[in-house]
Amino acid sequence: VQLQAYGGGLVKAGGSLRLSCAASGSIASINFMGWYRQAPGKARELVATLTRQSSTNYADYVKGRFTISRDNAKNTGYLQMNSLKPEDTAVYYCNAQVRTTQAVSIVIWGQGTEVTVSS
Repeated sequence: VQLQAYGGGLVKAGGSLRLSCAASGSIASINFMGWYRQAPGKARELVATLTRQSSTNYADYVKGRFTISRDNAKNTGYLQMNSLKPEDTAVYYCNAQVRTTQAVSIVIWGQGTEVTVSS
């Protein structure tokens, strides 16, 4: 079971990007998905989370600008990022709590996708 995050890139301040996080492997269900980010020289921080029941949680610094969502049929999560600011520049990571087809629950991380916002 693995996660692959993609969709990062270079964008000007005020622009938008949509990140994707695709899960693959022997997956029965995805119970929880989250996005985190780590800027150079800083600790990894929470961006947003989404439960299987569609409950969301956002960090204050992205509320109203970012939206987390998922497509259960595709085992894929998304992070729509609007009104981007230079301080949003970071490597973005997704994680998920996955129940495998062997009835084992595990937490896995994607490899990260880089977002750079220019002023």
